[in-house]
Amino acid sequence: MNDTVLGRFFSPAKPAETLRNPFDDAREQDPDRSFGSSTISGLEPDSSAPMSPDLEIDEDQQKMVAMRVALHRYLLDEINLSVLDTMYTEELVDEIRPLVRDFIKKNQFPLSAPELDSLILDTTNEMLGLGPLEPLLKDDTIADILVNSHEQVFIERFGQLELTDIRFKDEDHLLRIVNKIVSAVGRRVDESSPLVDARLPDGSRVNVAVRPVAVDGPMVSIRKFSRRPYTLERLVEGGSMADAMRVLLSAAVKGRKSIIISGGTGSGKTTMLNALSSQISNSERLLTIEDAAELQLQQIHVCRLETKPATLDGRNEVRQRELLKNALRMRPDRIIVGEVRSEEAFDMLQAMNTGHEGSMCTVHANTPRDSISRLEQMIGMAGMPMTIKSVRQQIASAIDLVVQVERLHDGTRKLTSIAEVTGMENDVIQMQEIMAFKKQGLDDKGKIKGIYYATGIRPRFLEQIAEIGLSVPEDLFDPSRELI
Repeated sequence: MNDTVLGRFFSPAKPAETLRNPFDDAREQDPDRSFGSSTISGLEPDSSAPMSPDLEIDEDQQKMVAMRVALHRYLLDEINLSVLDTMYTEELVDEIRPLVRDFIKKNQFPLSAPELDSLILDTTNEMLGLGPLEPLLKDDTIADILVNSHEQVFIERFGQLELTDIRFKDEDHLLRIVNKIVSAVGRRVDESSPLVDARLPDGSRVNVAVRPVAVDGPMVSIRKFSRRPYTLERLVEGGSMADAMRVLLSAAVKGRKSIIISGGTGSGKTTMLNALSSQISNSERLLTIEDAAELQLQQIHVCRLETKPATLDGRNEVRQRELLKNALRMRPDRIIVGEVRSEEAFDMLQAMNTGHEGSMCTVHANTPRDSISRLEQMIGMAGMPMTIKSVRQQIASAIDLVVQVERLHDGTRKLTSIAEVTGMENDVIQMQEIMAFKKQGLDDKGKIKGIYYATGIRPRFLEQIAEIGLSVPEDLFDPSRELI
């Protein structure tokens, strides 16, 4: 690099050092591995992976992502990161332009003049944004970004984890990106508060852990959300549920039945909650309560509440339970809780039992029956003087349906069960499964095969929603045929 472009911004280049493509380094480390000219590890599409109906592998897009990642790695070696925040966008564009042109020329990327100008501007915005993570955030085929350290970044695409070639310059560079994320939502992360939940402007969920709890340096987990909100129809198209399930759940939501969405970590609970909420009328006032606001409700009358962590001296914390109590004074038609995990379960059930039918929440559990047991345990955390029978009566009275979602071994996500809570009998909550997914082994590509089926039981709530003009075809509950 010429001395004319050196200054307060760029680090001096070593005289004998030439520009290296990161793919060359990878080839030297693993000569038997195949590398495309514009494809990096972890950004190469898996043709056998299940694909979302709205996402198609675009080779040009993949090449562009790979080029951006390589460009970022090059710029990180040349840029003095400490002065980034002191520069205006126009200044940064002028400083970056010669470096980008040099990189494109030496690596022989075919770009026209307008494309080069667009790349320079995009790269500038990325450097001022989240740096090396920006190309991944723009890739709609990526669901999760997992930063294990400044030298190791994984992604999840179509249910499969893949290692990428993305690197941060050092630990301080990663911390700088982390602080930019958490400060944008009024939170902090440091040695005294090493764990934090945050969100990106597009609603993507972020979890951060730093030293001393993170032994190898800062760890960042980003759960990306679709730019186009999910609907029940999109889940049917993607094979995550049967159309008969969509019809039943749509009628339940419109009929103001209270629903719990149960599943393990990463099983798609929030996606299902977003999809179910799309069936709610625009005439209703909705209140959402979350630890980190991530729900993507499309109605026009939505009020969002978010918890607040304690200050340095341990005061002024606002928990979900306080938000739930306050929400009851805000005239909601429905209350939607992102995740119930503690004593707020008691207040949630109270709301469902006192005029807020049709409310929804998610809970971590492996089966519908386990979700009911989890609710019992969480209500016990509230410290209320209630017998186990009275707790179960509250649950049986408040909950109408339990929707179970699961992330299968091949990475696909399915709605595996819809169960109705029918009441109490001999101090035991009674449930009946309406529809379910049955596994039937593996196909030639190692993917799980299965069918959706009805158990033959007709939900009791159908009579109630029929009173307001809602109906569900009787043939959907025929156990002799596969649901489609």
